[in-house]
Amino acid sequence: MKKNAADAKKWLDKCYPDSAPGEATIRKWFAKFRTGHMSTEDDERSGRPKEAVTDENIKIVHQMILEDRKVKLMVIADTLKISKERVGHIIHEYLGMRKLCAKWVPRELTVDQKQQRVNDSEQCLKLFNRQRSEFFRRYVTMGETWLHCFTPESNRQSAE
Repeated sequence: MKKNAADAKKWLDKCYPDSAPGEATIRKWFAKFRTGHMSTEDDERSGRPKEAVTDENIKIVHQMILEDRKVKLMVIADTLKISKERVGHIIHEYLGMRKLCAKWVPRELTVDQKQQRVNDSEQCLKLFNRQRSEFFRRYVTMGETWLHCFTPESNRQSAE
């Protein structure tokens, strides 16, 4: 191996053309190596650790939203003593929800909604097996499109 950052960069580009680190990174590594640090991993950083996104906090956020679909991020953040940004991250990434007319709504079917569909389908199958003629008389089927009935209020009403 060569003994300077520029030569190391050329060698890494030749061996790993799609994933070689940048020259600035290699220069930092060489500076660290000269001081005796032999690891290419990031050092521990000071500051607050990422402890806001926990299973417990995710459950609490979910419960608060289910109790009040109009709850504000700051209210949740103040309750949990975490940042508003972390609350938003939990809502968007872990719960799969977004804000619609000042209410939090799921982007896709939740686990509970999927389970409810399974339960409903099983009940329909039982009825079908017991009374086929009654089943066809009582049920109308549709395609595979999931329709979510939601009548949003005006922005002024939903902000209240």
